[in-house]
Amino acid sequence: MNPSSVTVDELLEVALRAAAAGAAVLAVRDPAGFAATEKSSDADWVTAFDVAAENAVRAVIADARPHDVITGEELAPALPPEQSGYRWSIDPLDGTMNFIRNIAYYGTSVAVMGPDGEWLAGVVNAPALRRIYFASLGGGAWLDETRADGVQSVRQLHGPVEKRGGTLLSTSLSYDTDVRRRLVSELDSRMDHFGDVRRLGSAALELCGVADGSVDAYLEYGLFEHDFAAGGLIAEEAGAWVHRPVLSPAINGLPTREEVLSVWTAACVPGLEDGFAPAE
Repeated sequence: MNPSSVTVDELLEVALRAAAAGAAVLAVRDPAGFAATEKSSDADWVTAFDVAAENAVRAVIADARPHDVITGEELAPALPPEQSGYRWSIDPLDGTMNFIRNIAYYGTSVAVMGPDGEWLAGVVNAPALRRIYFASLGGGAWLDETRADGVQSVRQLHGPVEKRGGTLLSTSLSYDTDVRRRLVSELDSRMDHFGDVRRLGSAALELCGVADGSVDAYLEYGLFEHDFAAGGLIAEEAGAWVHRPVLSPAINGLPTREEVLSVWTAACVPGLEDGFAPAE
């Protein structure tokens, strides 16, 4: 694959294979192999599966696209001597606490950005849900799903396409106690525009939830780029309004926790944003 003449479809194919490799690591899910350790708080963890899944994802990308930069949650940026201009953003296990507790909402998220800074393809593979969400720039958002009865299907996602009752806001109250107190104080007024609230525990899958119409809106403080890269593109290609924060360049490593806690990520059915999104 010539890095200078790659198509979006070719990048999506690599993203699908890479995310599948990470999801295959997660699908094993043996609690004896967690080796879990705390990160920023007692609700924020990393396991041996996070690292193994990221290695699996990176191996697929490096084999197919050896001149691309790779950034991710657990490992240092991979910076080839001769760079193509394309960069991959990986979250090997989004929803680590869910994974530890055996709550099905977790998965591997993979996205790729082009030389001009646009996200070109993204995949969120959730093995316990048997769902693969994927999108490419201008190619729409799609869900490859195996239902509980074993029937497999692929369908295009358009989000909720008409006004409906019982609108749902998906949100998070953050691991940081000060941010959590502020968000709790804001939640009452924010809920004036919604019937109920949900918290799935995976930013990537909550963005995909807007894409597939499971929820009507999503808001969270404290996300890193790898948390929203793929899910944001999937929501956008499904027709959602999406707000991504501006963060320090991922090529320099992860930004500080203080930086990410000061900015927010959101997605919703177009027209709802004025009712819940913070002022710029």
